[in-house]
Amino acid sequence: MLYSGPELTDSSQVKKFLFLILAVAILTGLSQATTVSAAQAKTPTPAKYQPPGEEICKAVSTITGVAISPLLGVASVGAWQYYHAEPDKRDKLPWFAQPAFFIPAFIMLAICFVKDTAGTALPTALKKPFDAIEAVEHKISGLVATGAFVPIIASVFHSLNTTQTAGMVGHTGFLAMMDFSWLGNAIMVPICMAAFFIVCLASNAINILILLSPFTTVDAALKSFRLFILSTVTISAFANPWYGAAWALILIVISYFIAGWSFRLSSFGVVFLWDFFTSRRSRFTPGPNGNRMFLSRKINKVPTRTYGTLLRDAQGGLLFKYRPWLVLPERSMVLPAGQYVVGKGLFYSEIMKVEGDDAQAAILLPPRYRSHEEELVSIYGLAGVRDIGLRAAFKWLKEWLGFKSSPQTG
Repeated sequence: MLYSGPELTDSSQVKKFLFLILAVAILTGLSQATTVSAAQAKTPTPAKYQPPGEEICKAVSTITGVAISPLLGVASVGAWQYYHAEPDKRDKLPWFAQPAFFIPAFIMLAICFVKDTAGTALPTALKKPFDAIEAVEHKISGLVATGAFVPIIASVFHSLNTTQTAGMVGHTGFLAMMDFSWLGNAIMVPICMAAFFIVCLASNAINILILLSPFTTVDAALKSFRLFILSTVTISAFANPWYGAAWALILIVISYFIAGWSFRLSSFGVVFLWDFFTSRRSRFTPGPNGNRMFLSRKINKVPTRTYGTLLRDAQGGLLFKYRPWLVLPERSMVLPAGQYVVGKGLFYSEIMKVEGDDAQAAILLPPRYRSHEEELVSIYGLAGVRDIGLRAAFKWLKEWLGFKSSPQTG
């Protein structure tokens, strides 16, 4: 495999480096929380005061649960805070704890619930557009929650009042009088935002799998699985904050190790959704010097659904250029030598490597390339176009019934 850039830019090494930073930051934040909690335990505290250690646990559980289902999670947390707040202080609650937000949010969720309940009885063609809308909603609400919800929930360190400060000086010395709440929040907020992002990626992957699945029963199973995971986070957090945080951290670690897969699947879903629902193929023309596509399988250690540009190199080979995580230094890979054709499908097409009577998909073409297959053959010097999938089945049925079909090359 050919590639550019130093070895340290390898995505696996970047992930290890980020994991090390995350681990150090978490340990530092927990150490700060434990120190302050131990000192405050020796001083008189208000009746509703909670040590930062427990607040951190609750914040971790809350953020993990919200990341699994952003709109449901933010609306539920907001309604909970509104219900438990004193009436004269409700107008000072954050935006997500105002009825103007969580009531419309619950209405939208009720509509989604009705759609999912009736989904198994609806034809796939009628249900998929609503699934696509839900997937878009998940992405938008996740992005909003990352920047506007997580920092509020993650800011668990608060300045000490005068009574607490005076008591802490007597027990732990002059250093305890200094306000380190800003440092704790500066550590906690970025960590929680990163954790929220990777868990939300994993959850969004379920939405994309639902979109790609042709079976409503599979859709229902995937959504039931996500609801089950969300319920375990909620129940464990209510049972015991420390157990809830431990289970949330397990989910965060799992999400971290599948983050690359989730990210590629999410990117794949975004591109396909945009192309399909905006009819991009009607205003798109393949470029003669390279076109953006996805790998359909792992080739030379480059993962499935990697997004990159396909072109011809100086030796005439098919060259695939890509950036790991879309932002790291560019790399390139030459596809295995052989005969390639364009497989024309009903919803999207592929570039396939032909070996005898068998053909294996190498490149997935986003929906924008539908009706542009012949142009791709000309640009890349491919062996022709052939029908695949449902389109091939329809062609066989037409011929079997005696209807004429247009000849295909390749």
